[in-house]
This record gives sequence, structure tokens and C-alpha cells, in this order.
Amino acid sequence: MPDFYTIRWQPEGAVSMIDQRLLPHQVVYNSYQTPVEVGAAIRDMVIRGAPAIGAAAAYGLALVPWHTESEDPAEIISQLEIAADTLRQARPTAANLSWALARILERVNSSPMDTAADLRDLVLGEAKKIVEEDIAINLALGSQGQQVVPDQAVIIHHCNTGSLAAVDYGTALGVIRLAHEQGKDIFVYVDETRPRLQGGRLTAWELLQYGVPFKVIADGASGHMMRTGKVDLCIVGADRVAANGDVANKIGTYNLAVVAHENKVPFYVAVPKSTIDIHTASGDMIEIEERPAGEVTHAGSWQITPDGTPVANPAFDITPARYVTGLITEEGILSPPYPEKLKRLFQEKD
Repeated sequence: MPDFYTIRWQPEGAVSMIDQRLLPHQVVYNSYQTPVEVGAAIRDMVIRGAPAIGAAAAYGLALVPWHTESEDPAEIISQLEIAADTLRQARPTAANLSWALARILERVNSSPMDTAADLRDLVLGEAKKIVEEDIAINLALGSQGQQVVPDQAVIIHHCNTGSLAAVDYGTALGVIRLAHEQGKDIFVYVDETRPRLQGGRLTAWELLQYGVPFKVIADGASGHMMRTGKVDLCIVGADRVAANGDVANKIGTYNLAVVAHENKVPFYVAVPKSTIDIHTASGDMIEIEERPAGEVTHAGSWQITPDGTPVANPAFDITPARYVTGLITEEGILSPPYPEKLKRLFQEKD
């Protein structure tokens, strides 16, 4: 386990999160007591990464019955639904956020409660299950990923998908961390990941703590590394995977996948099943979040563009399934064609 944590429930009825905006220079934990505050933390990138956002949403809902003054279960359920709407809008692209909210509300609606205390225990208990399952799922996903990571592998990674993006271990970076812990002699090229630099700030910070050898590269350098050097594979995470295998992930993922395809470098996407949206037919149907212009016009507090510069700042892009070598899940690695295999993955669960 790392020395830091991403998100925790505090006994006094608060949610504590590491403020990822301040890393790597400061390690600060913020405390939140309302779902509105948690939604703002998600939107403002205090916490980020699909699994971590799901955990935050779950704990955000748990704050409602914990702090409400009502003793009427029906009224509290109404408050939960309002809070869920608020949290759902914080970052619409991430599948785990809406998945966690739907899971808790379904549990609430299928388990009639006689008292407010019973309802409070139910919601918090389900949120804690989501958090505990996330750790187990990511460990299983990391183990499955070892099938495609040979000893002495050179890997390119985009954005941040480690413990900071989950409750622990993470997805793509969890595969990398577990390979290192198993004694594999691996090396990682870390895309800096403009404009918020999650690779240069967060992934580099995590890998230094784990002792994994790496170098940070500019996003545009990945093609050069693949064409001129030894690169065995790319591993990225995802914020949503459509039913046809299209992948929504941090902006720049599509570019990386196309260049990997050109250089015959395998391109893997590591995702828990909760990130797979079997009800969305293709990537064209996924809403792409547009973030503030200041993320592009500024590096920290320093403005790098002329005053009045127009900006487009999509937070994510869509990588068509044809560029994805395999989807690494906690239940195995899926290879193309994806539609029937993804459908079967969820049918088998049912």
C-alpha cells in the first residue's frame, strides 16, 4: 500500500480526499460534508479518474442521510435523488460516476427502510462496498494484465490511472505497478498529458514512490519513441467504453492509439467492468466534456497565450475499437471483435 490515500470516509461523517491539483508539490487532504461539495471537488479535479470518481459519488450520496435532519425515510430518499442529479452532472463522461449512483439508488429503492438510521446504514454500507470492491477489482485487473507485460517490457502510458485515479492500485498503472512488484524489469515512458499534465505531475509522482524506472516525455514524442526505440506496448485506462469497444479516455489517447497502430505496437485499455457502458452503442454517443479555456491558456498561474486567444478544450477523445488490441478487465482480456464479447461478459454475470 502507498503512504498516501486518494479517498476515505471519516467516522464523523465526512469524505476526505487528497487534493490532486496541488500534487506533486503539496500533499493536502480536503474534507467534505455535503454532496454539493463533493460534486464541486469532482468537477474541479480535486479527485479524478473513473474509479475514484465513482467512489466519491458513492460517498457523496452517503453524506445525505448522515447529515439530514429528517427522520422520514421517504423524504430522505427524495433528498438522495436530488443529490444524485447534482453529482451526476459533475463530470458526465465518466461511466463509473453514474454507475455508482444508480447502484446505490437501486439498492435503496429495493430495500424499504423503517427508520432514517436504517437508511443511513444501508447507503453508507453500499458505498463502502463499492470502495472495497474497487481495490479487489483493480488487483484482479492488474493480475490479468500480466499476460501482456513481458519481463523487460518498455511501456508507454497516458494520463494517470494509478492509485490516485482509484481507491488503490488503479487500472493501467495498476498493471504496471503489479508487474514491478512481481520483479519484472520494466520501463515506462510517461506522456506528460496536456493540458492538465496528469502524467507529468501525478503518474511521475506515483512511479517515484513505487520505484518503477520511467521517463516523462512530451505527448508529441510518443511516435518518435515507437518508431526509433524499443516499445513493447501501450497501456491506458478509460472513462467509458461503449458496447462496440470504442474508448473514451483523456484527450490525446486517440493520437497515441493511431501512432501505435502505425508502428505495430500493441495498444491495450485497462478497465473495470463498471467502466463499460453496454447501453451506449458507440463512441459517437458519448458526451465529451468541454473544460475551461484557462487549462489551455495557462500553465499554472502563467499565461502562455496572447490575451483573447480562442480555445477548444475537450477533456476526452474517442478511440475507435479498431485501434484497441485488447481490453484488460478483472475477468480476463478481451480481443476483437468486441460487440459480442462485451455482451457475453455481462450476460454471464446475469
